[in-house]
Amino acid sequence: MTEFIINGIETGGYIGILVLMALENIFPPLPSEVIMGLGGVLVGQGRMGFWPLLLAGTVGSTAGNYVWYWVGDKWGYERLRPFVETRGRWLTMEWDDVERVTAFFQRHGQWAVFFARFLPVFRTMISLPAGLAHMSLRRFLAFTFVGSSIWNVFLIFAGTLLHAYLQDAQDVLGWIVAAFLGLGLTIYIWRLVTWKPRSER
Repeated sequence: MTEFIINGIETGGYIGILVLMALENIFPPLPSEVIMGLGGVLVGQGRMGFWPLLLAGTVGSTAGNYVWYWVGDKWGYERLRPFVETRGRWLTMEWDDVERVTAFFQRHGQWAVFFARFLPVFRTMISLPAGLAHMSLRRFLAFTFVGSSIWNVFLIFAGTLLHAYLQDAQDVLGWIVAAFLGLGLTIYIWRLVTWKPRSER
């Protein structure tokens, strides 16, 4: 199973990594930890290069985050709020979540965009208030690119280390990958099924 997934990522190549990382930051179908971690395994196997993988993953992360920045920047509060309130179930979020992340952005300023890259969920959602606040696009892209690159370096190294320790135990690696995928899917489905606006709780 692991080899099947790894082969799929290798077949897509660096463009596939870029697309997956962009999608992960728009609507997470697959955690970045799995994408870049398995990319790190391929680096450990000599089937991918460290620098091209890092560049592809970071460009993908930046592109995906830019989508949410663009939504906030172009739509603004008036158009965004009805969208979140009517389709929040599928995003498993509601307007209160947007306001909380916006408050976090306002407290910590533009550096929040950089430091949020190391936090689950926040690393995607922080792009929305950055757009709503009309943060300089150049700064947003620079902070996002640098923060994402640092996070991706960590994930790639983790993947290479995992390969080194488990190269003779591929079944264990397979179970780890399956656990990540299963956990991510389970959490999303659970939130989708149980999601209710706070006003109805």
